[in-house]
Amino acid sequence: MISTINMLKDSGSGPGGGDERSPMSMETDTEREATPVVVLPGDGIGPEIVAATLRVVEAAYPHIDWTYFEAGAEVFRKGLASGVPRETIDAIAKTGVVLKGPLETPVGYGEKSANVTLRKLFELYGNLRPVRELPGLRTPYSGRGIDLVILRENVEDLYAGIEHMQTPGVAQCLKLISRKGSEKITRLAFELARAEGRGSVHCATKANIMKLTEGLFKKTFEEVAEEYEEISARHIVIDNCAHRLVMNPESFDVIVTSNMNGDILSDLAAGLVGGLGLVPSANIGERVAMFEAVHGSAPDIAGRGVANPTALMLSAVMMLRHIGAFEAAENIEHALFVTLEEGRCLTADIMRSHSPVTTDRFSDEVIANLGRRSASLRPRTYDALVLRPDLNGADVSIDRHLDGVDIFIEWGAEAETLGHRLTDVARGTPFKLEMISNRGMKVFPANGGQTDMVDHWRCRFVAVNGGGVEDDSILELLRRIGAEYRWMHVEKLQRFDGGAGYSRAQGEG
Repeated sequence: MISTINMLKDSGSGPGGGDERSPMSMETDTEREATPVVVLPGDGIGPEIVAATLRVVEAAYPHIDWTYFEAGAEVFRKGLASGVPRETIDAIAKTGVVLKGPLETPVGYGEKSANVTLRKLFELYGNLRPVRELPGLRTPYSGRGIDLVILRENVEDLYAGIEHMQTPGVAQCLKLISRKGSEKITRLAFELARAEGRGSVHCATKANIMKLTEGLFKKTFEEVAEEYEEISARHIVIDNCAHRLVMNPESFDVIVTSNMNGDILSDLAAGLVGGLGLVPSANIGERVAMFEAVHGSAPDIAGRGVANPTALMLSAVMMLRHIGAFEAAENIEHALFVTLEEGRCLTADIMRSHSPVTTDRFSDEVIANLGRRSASLRPRTYDALVLRPDLNGADVSIDRHLDGVDIFIEWGAEAETLGHRLTDVARGTPFKLEMISNRGMKVFPANGGQTDMVDHWRCRFVAVNGGGVEDDSILELLRRIGAEYRWMHVEKLQRFDGGAGYSRAQGEG
């Protein structure tokens, strides 16, 4: 799990000067002043598991100043589309630490998810999900020693949420991968491995198919890996990673991946150790860290006092290490493991041989076990997790060359007619029609295939003089096309330092 985070400035030194540990991480628990933490009780079972978790934390570490704020369903119902009021935003910005219950994403009202809003507002770029075997919980993988961490880039990729209806029957979502975002998350993965004494980091991508977006993620990972020679760095194709997680999960230490890939993989990994109700998480940014369970608000059992607070308690353990309370974090972790090992006071979702207990009774048992040591908790040394700026910076290419332009057109007839007509339309401009594709497959000039076509056509025009055309020429081409067809999207075909900054269609030479 995550250890204390030291936020370094561009100078390479943080509050503690040149030492990688912040002053907080070197103080004992009894010396600490109260740390301010924002609490978002959340929706559904959120208030119940938050209350239970806070009781345990306070019993082990009474040096936190909790302040409660709203976010989620109640805020949506008040008419605030973001689900996060300004006073909550201001409090989080001031304290920098959040313990959050699950937030409901309403259907039929509200706008974006309040969870996503919080991640984006504070650039919580790194989602850390530790996944490990818990004692007393029987799964098909019991005894395998699963103990891994998935780091998911948390801000960009398809989850940037940039979508458009291109035609009445074709929707588009832009997949945005930046070098900066990729470097931040991959560097965090290596720093986590270093802080927790883990020996390997796998980068999971679909770069074999998405060679520019996922390929940029992979390339950045490989560049960052050169700075961490003591850690084994390996690339793995995302579908093979999913397969290996099921077949041989104990072979992984740290997995870093892009946003959507990480969302799927982390839920899969949670299933290996008993489900989402048992898995903690942290959302990490340079100035704010938010700790939460990965499960939802479970409104069907809300208010009944039967919810399992294990995931949020483990998230609170991560939070304590973040603020430097290492001893308290370890004590709670051991007490929770002892409670699970003995199996006498467990909630209904994990109880096997005794009558289930309430949420509060479960937390009472964890508190009673503070100071005891678990036989099954494998020892791990937690060091300070260092956040460093993106040292490599942006890749600013000096040489840019324009090869042509892709223009996306709505058209309800066959490709042959469209191709011949666009060939005529381009005459007299610096462009010629090179090909037309439909859903990524080249269909003009004809390739002999049997593509089932829709009304969305990518029409590739290349510069007849080898490039050097101006924007005015593109606008003239668009004007001519617009006189006869509906067009909805344009992309320049650029080269950066000689490398093509665009993909070819299937079947394109």
